Amino acid sequence: MKTTAKVGRDPIEHASADELRSLQLERLKWSLRHAYDNVPHYKARFDEAGVHPDDLKDLSDLARFPFTTKHDLRQNYPFGMFAVPRSNIARVHASSGTTGKPTVVGYTAADIDTWANLVARSIWASGGRPGDMVHVAYGYGLFTGGLGAHYGAERLGCTVVPMSGGQTEKQVQLIQDFKPDIIMVTPSYFCNILEEMVREGIDPACSSLRIGIFGAEPWTGQMRADIESRAGIDAVDIYGLSEVMGPGVAMECVESKDGPVIWEDHFYPEIIDPVTGQVLPDGSDGELVFTSLTKQAMPIIRYRTRDLTRLLPPTSRSMRRMDKITGRSDDMLIVRGVNLFPTQVEELVLKMPELAAQYQLVLTRSGNLDELEILTEVRPEYDHLGGDERDVLAQKLRHAVKTYIGVSARVIVQTAGLVERTLTGKARRVIDKRSH
Repeated sequence: MKTTAKVGRDPIEHASADELRSLQLERLKWSLRHAYDNVPHYKARFDEAGVHPDDLKDLSDLARFPFTTKHDLRQNYPFGMFAVPRSNIARVHASSGTTGKPTVVGYTAADIDTWANLVARSIWASGGRPGDMVHVAYGYGLFTGGLGAHYGAERLGCTVVPMSGGQTEKQVQLIQDFKPDIIMVTPSYFCNILEEMVREGIDPACSSLRIGIFGAEPWTGQMRADIESRAGIDAVDIYGLSEVMGPGVAMECVESKDGPVIWEDHFYPEIIDPVTGQVLPDGSDGELVFTSLTKQAMPIIRYRTRDLTRLLPPTSRSMRRMDKITGRSDDMLIVRGVNLFPTQVEELVLKMPELAAQYQLVLTRSGNLDELEILTEVRPEYDHLGGDERDVLAQKLRHAVKTYIGVSARVIVQTAGLVERTLTGKARRVIDKRSH
């Protein structure tokens, strides 16, 4: 694996716990007051809950305030959650809205400046340095990934290649010709790029890339190991979501690779029981909740991310870390009474060296019984395997799924390239055809 230089730090990244908590309390008081005074939704919700910004005397008092959900953002579409006049909004981003109205977020010029600084801090934590070339293959446009990465890389002093997603052959060509140091992309699409390199007879480990900053979808430690061994890079995890800011809410440090560090000077994290909403102690598994501490245009109070993880103590930085996202509370599948997350299947797929990182779970119902089909494919270098040999692989994976997850599944192992690909972003891992 290629080595990276020792990471430097901003002063706040090694502040004492007392200093950090004092800053958080000061900024949290401001954020609650800013939301209450300027966003009708928050004033109404706080009043309904019988709480007021002045009731926050300690960080633990935040648990008394109501949650914000994606439904709340959609109910106030398009600009009802903004805390400043629309004329003061420098930029608007939005989710895809595939399951309803898009969630719209706004930024003042100061918000954009903060965002760029935090992404620059994140790239530095990954091992990036001024003068590095950064190939951005996140989608540009309303999705926050492309422009968030772009502005942060420029702020750090990097050379940016604004490739966006898709055009995989061109992605490979530019990586070969421009020789970037860093790539910022979803992990599933980076696997597409690696497959195209192999198809063209290029050894991915011989490319100029030394760092991959991967985010926008859950990915397992097994996928990290697979990517690092194939591409010869340091693969690190960047976390963010548009409702809270975009990429750069948290970033994994290259020297420890033990989970993204939450930039707690700007975002206050909580872990809650996804059913009861009760705040859980650090180290407990639950749903991640964020409150913004410095956002002007659109403060977000106790936003339920639906991401399942846990908070871990500081290591490389003085701020807490989050564990790998194991799934989403609204993405959990129940198959014949068994709870299943797609990442569980991904880990088992990637433990088999013959199988590619591409897979889909297809759910149907036969009578009153759920049926699970797992579509996978071999890596290009194993495309010579015949049908009988692929059947053996399918049987092996089927046995692993039954043993480790407890679900019976039909497994199909196809030739390379047959599982549906994503062109610009997040993988479509689940196709649920069951009638509810």
